[in-house]
Amino acid sequence: MEEVLKLKKATYHLWTFTISKLISSFGAQVYAFAVSFYILQLTGSATSFATNLICSILPRTIMAPFAGYAADNYSRKTIVITAQIATTLAIGGLLIVSLTSGLSLIAIYVTTVVISITSTFSGVTFSSSVTGLVDEGRIQKAMSLNQMSISFAAIGSPAVAGLLYGTVSMPTFLIMYMTASIIGVFLESTMNFKLFAKRKEAIAGEPKESMLQSMKAGLAYLKLQPTIMAIIWISLFINFLFGAFMVGHSFILIEKMKMASEHFGFIEGASAVGMLLMSIYLSMRKEVKFPLLVAKRGVIGMALIMGGIALPLIIHMSYYGMFAYYATLMFGFGLTVIIVNTPLQVMMQKMIDDDYKGRVFSILETMAMALTPLGVVIYGFLYDIFPAEWILIVSSLLLIGVVLVLARPSVVIKAHPELGAEAVKAEIVSE
Repeated sequence: MEEVLKLKKATYHLWTFTISKLISSFGAQVYAFAVSFYILQLTGSATSFATNLICSILPRTIMAPFAGYAADNYSRKTIVITAQIATTLAIGGLLIVSLTSGLSLIAIYVTTVVISITSTFSGVTFSSSVTGLVDEGRIQKAMSLNQMSISFAAIGSPAVAGLLYGTVSMPTFLIMYMTASIIGVFLESTMNFKLFAKRKEAIAGEPKESMLQSMKAGLAYLKLQPTIMAIIWISLFINFLFGAFMVGHSFILIEKMKMASEHFGFIEGASAVGMLLMSIYLSMRKEVKFPLLVAKRGVIGMALIMGGIALPLIIHMSYYGMFAYYATLMFGFGLTVIIVNTPLQVMMQKMIDDDYKGRVFSILETMAMALTPLGVVIYGFLYDIFPAEWILIVSSLLLIGVVLVLARPSVVIKAHPELGAEAVKAEIVSE
């Protein structure tokens, strides 16, 4: 009877988690869209716009280790709810400033920093809590629904924000985001973060580890997990090398191919549609049996798509042929991102000890957040010097090489012993 009640509560968590993520993601993206346009209209300065981006990225990189330490040592429910309340108060503060003295860049930057910090604590803690909120058999469903809500927000929020911007005032945007945040607080307060948790109970009177000791313990734990280390290294190389994609596809479409803004927007949206459809598919199907092998194929697919962006630079295409080609490519990219991310996330959720999840996910976030801007800066420099097609093709080949080395047959066998050496070799040959 107790088990049935726990499963019912887990089902409630699945949908509450999804709705909460959808509302908060939608609110955050509408806010980000409105603030970005406001800054550009107010100043006309790319530097002011970039400063706001730095105010979002830098705090996440710095605060992720603190968030991981907190998630592993304190109540995860308290952290999530406190972070959401802090977000609500930050937006409320900006709303008061806008109504009393008018919005200023400093007020926007401070709010962006606060929201970045709170979202880091909330994101790392939620990632660490999935196995405590839902039963093991539905972890893939939870991760897919989570990604589905993010994808849905990515598709819908620019359209909603674009329609509203110019017709409603900035305080209205802030009220919308505050309302979404308050609903998030209410939904999260009804969740039981310890339903399936396997965390060790702290012994009364036992001193807590310092943050430095805790992070050292997290790194020592990772060293004993070669499969997780391989996944982390693959993730880091993807984040860095995809700087070629992030900079390249916009640069080629806008500068080289002179793509109209509405067509460029449609191509961007095709990626989010692909992500949404694959998330829906994975949420309904049974769990992926060999996630590392599936992810390996997915990364190779992503690399080929990245190289494929260069094709219209080498082979002449008509404008609409090129538009259709890039839309198809971006749709495929959206599909492969989910094929890679979701099975690996499920695998890591199951493999990482509950007491180390916060630190492991925070280490991954810190390194990824540091490497992504670095990749963008380096590739931005390279695109000014070398032909775009060669940068994309070389980066694509490097990514294929990296995944073939880091997810070589011996690593796949360790991750999935039941496959057997011969089965793995047969699978890889068939690729």
